[in-house]
Amino acid sequence: MTLIIRKRRIEHIPVLEIVPKESANEALPLVIYYHGWQTKKELALTAGKKIAAHNIRVVLPDAMYHGERKISHTSTIPSFTFWSTIQYNISEFTLIKNFYTKRELIKENSLGVGGFSMGGMTTAALLTHFTDINVAAVLMGATDFHHFIARTTNYLKKEQPEIPFDIPDLLSWTQKYDLNQQPEKLNQRPLYIWHGTEDAKLPYESIHQFFLDNKKTIDGQNMHFETGYGEPHILTIDIMEKTGLFFAKHFNL
Repeated sequence: MTLIIRKRRIEHIPVLEIVPKESANEALPLVIYYHGWQTKKELALTAGKKIAAHNIRVVLPDAMYHGERKISHTSTIPSFTFWSTIQYNISEFTLIKNFYTKRELIKENSLGVGGFSMGGMTTAALLTHFTDINVAAVLMGATDFHHFIARTTNYLKKEQPEIPFDIPDLLSWTQKYDLNQQPEKLNQRPLYIWHGTEDAKLPYESIHQFFLDNKKTIDGQNMHFETGYGEPHILTIDIMEKTGLFFAKHFNL
């Protein structure tokens, strides 16, 4: 299969679209795949190709403050720009989806979302609000936003007590997008989770516990969790390929 890469601008969002050449103008399953913190869409190309190879259209957006959207000065307050970036990803999801919907390029009931690290957290957040997402993949991400913010707040109190405001209040919007607090939003949708035991940025134990708590429920029964024993915060080729297979299986390809 020959894949082509198109550089597009959807509204104000720079994206790369990876699609099989033979069916580039046909309705296909669509996966929107989000890159990690402080990277860019080009660095997600390999992961995107592994998914697109199953006759899937894959769109890689540049997140706000990243890639073509990078700016010289962002907030120096730890994690604030990070959460702002996720908020932009969430708000722009509909713009990307509608672009392909209006052109009749999304195969019926075949909308997926996935991502690595910050992109995986974006994916978890989107699952709480967008019922038209059919399949998802959280790779080295997190579902428990409350715990992540609490850790950051404790760090600031110890290391930077001069910061004069309350991070939890400023980030209170994340509660409505916290999948840990509303696992029923999975609603039986297939979700592939991969996480390494040696991840120093997003602890393995938190998301693994989410899986253990919900795998036997009706809503969480279609989760699949894979552990990367000894793996740090890095996405491997093997997992990229397994992610593509997961989307293909649940898109019935």
